[in-house]
Amino acid sequence: MSDRPPTWDVKRWTLAVVCTATFMLLLDLTVVFVALSSIQTDFHSDLGSLQWVVDAYTVPLAGLLLTAGTLGDRIGRRRVFLAGMALFTAGSLGCALAWSSLSLDITRAGQGAGGALLFGVALPLLGEAFPQARERAGAIGAFGATMAAATAVGPLVGGYLVQGPGWRWIFLINVPIGLATLAGGRLRLRESRGAAARGIDASGAVLLTAGLFALMLAVIRGNDEGWASAPIRTLFAAAAILLAALFVRELRAGEPMLDLRLFGRPSFLGVAVAVFAMMATLVAAMNYTALYVANTLGYGPSATGLRFLPLTIASFVAAPVTAALADRVPPRLTVGGSLLLTAAGLALTARLDADSRWTALVAGFVVAGIGLGAGSAATSNAALSLAEPARAGMATGMVNTMRQVGLATGVAVLGAVFQRRATDATSGQLASVPLPHDTIAALSEAVGSGAGAQAAAGVPGPLRRTVVEAARAATASGLNDILRIGAIAAAVCAVVALATIRRETPTEESAVRTAPATADGLDTTGETAGKP
Repeated sequence: MSDRPPTWDVKRWTLAVVCTATFMLLLDLTVVFVALSSIQTDFHSDLGSLQWVVDAYTVPLAGLLLTAGTLGDRIGRRRVFLAGMALFTAGSLGCALAWSSLSLDITRAGQGAGGALLFGVALPLLGEAFPQARERAGAIGAFGATMAAATAVGPLVGGYLVQGPGWRWIFLINVPIGLATLAGGRLRLRESRGAAARGIDASGAVLLTAGLFALMLAVIRGNDEGWASAPIRTLFAAAAILLAALFVRELRAGEPMLDLRLFGRPSFLGVAVAVFAMMATLVAAMNYTALYVANTLGYGPSATGLRFLPLTIASFVAAPVTAALADRVPPRLTVGGSLLLTAAGLALTARLDADSRWTALVAGFVVAGIGLGAGSAATSNAALSLAEPARAGMATGMVNTMRQVGLATGVAVLGAVFQRRATDATSGQLASVPLPHDTIAALSEAVGSGAGAQAAAGVPGPLRRTVVEAARAATASGLNDILRIGAIAAAVCAVVALATIRRETPTEESAVRTAPATADGLDTTGETAGKP
């Protein structure tokens, strides 16, 4: 906690530095989507390796985020922020210099760890810089808009970078921006700490990260190893044991990393489910949709990014409109409604076949984009408003953790479904084609790995057209399946959100106003912890 009231200069610089860092770390969730085809070509990657390009980033981001917030309360948020920016920038440079799929995954994990430190102290830094309710609302609105913009614009930015200087530049561009942000943070950010910082739950962080890693690895490798194989069963068992141990640990800990009692509040549970669902369905499916546009429809990286522009624009428009309506529309309607729009958009998109053009995606992208933008703004506001001040910081941290867990889970699960469906469909359609069995198996595996029509590049001329048509149909079939699964999951979670999320009653609001301030200086009343 800082002793001096922040000046306008401090406020402006804090908002600029925090939003720049947040934009970078969330952009790196989706900017890689249109680069996956190029990475696959350069490193001869299978689908599992491509999935880890995303999940190697999101797993440490999810596992370390809450611990980062507590660490900032104890040793200083500015110090943790600067350490996170340095690690994120170094990880970005490592990704740009990667020489194999494994080296890229390892450096992506470093990026994710740095991102966790940045994200974990972002809202507390804003809470300290903007102690008054009106100013804070504006700052949090800008923060939420930054999150939505970074997620939506990633494919477009990535497309132009990959088409131009190459895929390594989606990481290399972070280096000068990261260094500039690091300098700005060092010179302009003020140090602050929590008034009553909790202990650091290192055991909880290790259990969560290790449990997620084991679970994602099992799902990603399941098709290749065999779901009933000993390695996969061992990984699932390890994940279950680690996550169960985390549950027991957090229930018994005096100062838990995850206050599981928050999930006992229906409104908070509804918000957490909605955030998880949004990332696990729409954002995760964008990963495979980008591969479809590039490898099956045959568009280059920049053209692929442009095909996502309807989703990007719709998200840009929806986010600020939803934020402006936050005080007038019940959160259950904004959160639940955004998920219903997401489900409708996914269902509209799931109508692809072998002859589909990119325009078949437009209607679904527009509707889903509105859902994404509205959901990003609505869940951020709801997370702050539905927890009392004593747990507001942890509540927002848990919601942001659910975002990353949702994306990691969605990429792994939807990828497993896509791989199985596309592989089987290709094998079935090529069964009567006069090609050796081993060749058909290799082609099927390539299509299941997301290569699409490009898998037919080495097939002799007379048969190439047949293989291309089979690959297009199989890829469309696999993508339709995961889009429908996403639509159903989003719709179910929308019903959960509509049924559980409620505004605080007057009694609860009164309790919020009189409750003690948070340890991280962020409360829902607009007053900073420890401030008169």
